Amino acid sequence: MTSYRLTVVSAGASDPSSTRMLADRISQRVTALAGRRGHDTVVTVVDLRELATEITAAVVSRIQGPKLRQAVAALADTDGLVVSTPVYAAGASGLLTSFFQILDSDLLIAKPVIVAATAGTARHSLVVDEQLRSLFAYLRALTVPTSVFAAPEDQNAPELGRRLDRAAFELVLLMESGFARAVRDESWHSYQHEFGGAGGTEVSIALDSDLMRLATGGSARVSGGGDGPAAVRSSA
Repeated sequence: MTSYRLTVVSAGASDPSSTRMLADRISQRVTALAGRRGHDTVVTVVDLRELATEITAAVVSRIQGPKLRQAVAALADTDGLVVSTPVYAAGASGLLTSFFQILDSDLLIAKPVIVAATAGTARHSLVVDEQLRSLFAYLRALTVPTSVFAAPEDQNAPELGRRLDRAAFELVLLMESGFARAVRDESWHSYQHEFGGAGGTEVSIALDSDLMRLATGGSARVSGGGDGPAAVRSSA
């Protein structure tokens, strides 16, 4: 039996939250479908409402608190994502966008994501495709073809249930394919990375070089011998 790690990120602001409940419905369908196909699924929930203070601090200082570091670690290890946000003033939650904006842009490369949103009116239904898909495209994640949106009148509608099943099926297929793992194992070098974005696995940067020692505060000294030219060396 294959075991998958699924991370649910909810930006719901209330308790209980329709945004969190929608995310839970999706994750339950993913888990059930994966089980029918012979897979075990371990679900981790990241409730951004509980991380609001640490997210705000990270935005202004780039320093991550302990709970935020745990959430980031869950995303780094996950095989699939469910991301759900409320819509305010025709836009995704600022808490959600701030959370993903402070992540290393290499963290979610090729990982499959279901994007979902809730709102008080169906007029906000395009926020999912217009804003969340573009956010995850920048992060180079792989959003499934089916997005999920729920206004109050949609909660018990059969059409929503069918969309949930379809999105769950797409996510399970992508996790089964091992696409994200293959990209990381076989094609990671072909992407442009931030320093440190490979999780400490960079192999093309010579850390123990004169240039890197100088860049990290080492001092330069000139040495030479005999009639040969002087060589510039560094000392930490």
